Parts: sequence; structure tokens; C-alpha cells
Amino acid sequence: MSAPPTLYEWMGGAPALEKLFDTFYRHVRDDAVLEPVFRHMDPDHSRHVAAWVGEVLGGPPAYSSTRGGHSHMVSRHVGRAITESQRRRWLALLLDTADEVGVPDDPEFRASLVGYLEWGSRLAVLFSAPGASPSVDEPMPTWDWAKPPWQPPAG
Repeated sequence: MSAPPTLYEWMGGAPALEKLFDTFYRHVRDDAVLEPVFRHMDPDHSRHVAAWVGEVLGGPPAYSSTRGGHSHMVSRHVGRAITESQRRRWLALLLDTADEVGVPDDPEFRASLVGYLEWGSRLAVLFSAPGASPSVDEPMPTWDWAKPPWQPPAG
């Protein structure tokens, strides 16, 4: 038996991630809650986020090799004071965009993807809090398939 595909492969690799984040950040420009947060974003921001998420989901180390890995990502959030309402809106709009662009919607994949996005976005809020001094010497996170809550009996 062959190994299951990575989440990155299941999603469609770099092209699918770039489509998702390019579309998402176009929507962000028109979103009253998120536009102020991303008003001055780098024109390549969507590609950087696609590379980050791709690496986390089992893709090549594109973010680490070009942007500096986990420590760089943490540094991009420090001092931004992201609110819970902004985090929730970011997540909701991203999931709506995932549906719009055809990201796989099977329960196993979405449970895994949403699990990472919830975890990562909550860390971004913590890292961005006024006075926060997060540890940047942590390894790049990696995410894998969530275990469904029910498995058929072996046999």
C-alpha cells in the first residue's frame, strides 16, 4: 500500500493554494473588517501565505527557504493587535473562498484544514497582542490528516 497523499497534494499543490489566496486577498480588499488590517500588504502577500500554508500542509519548504520559516512568520504578526473578530472574519472569509475556488470539501480534508487554520489564526492573535514576546525559535509547524471521530471496526 502506498502512503496517503499529504494535505498539500490532496488540495492540489501550489496552483490550488495560490488560487485560493489570490482570490481571498482580493476579497479582503473589499471587507470592512479585514481591509484595515491588510491595507498596506506587500503585493506578493498572497503568494507568501500560499507558500507558508503549503509547507505546513506537507509541501516543499518554499516559505522556509525564501522567507525564513517560523521566526519570520511570527515577526510579521508581532505588534499588530489582531482582534478576535478580525480572526473570525479572516477564517470565515477564507473558508467561503475555499468553497468558491473549489478546494476539496470532503470532511476528512476540511477537518484537517480547518484544524490548522483555527490553530494558526489563534496563535497569530496571541503573537500580535500588545506586549507579547513570542518565542521565535520554534520549528516550522507541520499538519497532517485529522483522525475522524469514528472508525469502522477492524476485521
